[in-house]
Amino acid sequence: MRAVSISPDALVVTSAFWQTNAVALRVGEEAVLIDSPYLPDELDALPALLAGAGFEPDGLLATHADFDHLLGRLAFPALTLGLAESSVQRMHESPGQAQRELRQYDDEYYVVRPAPLGLGQVQTLPVPGHVELGDRELELHPAEGHTVDGMALFDRAEGLLIVGDYLSDVEIPWIHGTLADYRATLARLAALVEDATTVVPGHGAPHDRETTLRLLDEDVSYLDALEAGEAKLPEGRDTKAQRGIHGENLERI
Repeated sequence: MRAVSISPDALVVTSAFWQTNAVALRVGEEAVLIDSPYLPDELDALPALLAGAGFEPDGLLATHADFDHLLGRLAFPALTLGLAESSVQRMHESPGQAQRELRQYDDEYYVVRPAPLGLGQVQTLPVPGHVELGDRELELHPAEGHTVDGMALFDRAEGLLIVGDYLSDVEIPWIHGTLADYRATLARLAALVEDATTVVPGHGAPHDRETTLRLLDEDVSYLDALEAGEAKLPEGRDTKAQRGIHGENLERI
């Protein structure tokens, strides 16, 4: 697990597994943890790591209801988990899906956890909308397409945009929702990126504005090629794993 400070009040924690990112964000005396690392030892170490850096979360947020973004509950079982309305609806329509998928991947990669994932108290957040943190509000923007649910979070004062599983330098667009929704999310994010200083994807490195805009253009070009039935993956992301995702995308659309 790697922790990188991107400002005095924002810390990005990256898992050794899937380069999964979590963001600790602080405003005044209040802090929140957005998304989560993956491995059990990382989750065990997370409270002490954050406390040592001056971050003691008062709550948890997740960009969407995929299991690998919900594991903050295992590190902070007493905290409320905030989710977009669309994510809460997804979990109500498919109860236990996150837990089943977590067990599946843990079994595949020989990961042993001391306890099962329990989601505990969940707070439903209106999206589009805002959530208060300290004396300011984080903007919540819809982000469907990768999945049928989700949100991006923008701390405009900090210039920090947290996008979930979009705009990654290690993953191509992975469509579990619809192609139209994915395109709409990229268009929505493009406007936000113009006002951002740092963009944190769900997997991969945080980016500056210029790098993010390049990745966004590459993702739009990939979606164009995908719709045309072509196997044109972005440079630097044409790997065996991403070709497998591309094959799944072709089947879905």
